[in-house]
Amino acid sequence: MEEEIKFIFDTAKEGMDKAVQHLEHALLKIRAGRANPAMLETVRVDYYGSSTPLSQVGNITSPDARTLTVTPWEKPLMSEIEKAILNAGLGLNPSNNGDMVIINIPPLTEERRRDLVKSARAEGEEAKVSIRNVRKDANDDIKKLGDDGLSEDNVKDQESKIQDMTNAYSKKVEEILTAKEADIMHV
Repeated sequence: MEEEIKFIFDTAKEGMDKAVQHLEHALLKIRAGRANPAMLETVRVDYYGSSTPLSQVGNITSPDARTLTVTPWEKPLMSEIEKAILNAGLGLNPSNNGDMVIINIPPLTEERRRDLVKSARAEGEEAKVSIRNVRKDANDDIKKLGDDGLSEDNVKDQESKIQDMTNAYSKKVEEILTAKEADIMHV
């Protein structure tokens, strides 16, 4: 019985960790006005007929807070990289100087910042829903153990521990969102 309980908690912890990791990954894509190579993580380039991540066809750097540069490993890819960045729907306009693709990151307007905060909040809510779904699954598994002979008090204790874990992960999501909001709203 102890092994089953441990397995349920390990599975719940893993599921909640994944929800938080997914949130952190999703928030990387929401730009906060400063140039960050992670902004181009979703860009895929047509590399000799196959869709390849931008990071695998060139070096992405951020020389200053308002600029990203992509230095392709093969010069003929320059136009493909520009096209991929334009088509990625990031609202960025790349240009090139013959050696590298240069992307100037425009400053965010107040309205755009508020929209980005809303997007971040929506991602956070998705993470919380995922965490609550993991809690529900874990509680269902604990109740099944109750049907298989686990005492009623023990079932309540385990459900309480699962709720404590859920609260801790929800708090973690809130902390991540608060930090991202401050980052977005910082001018």
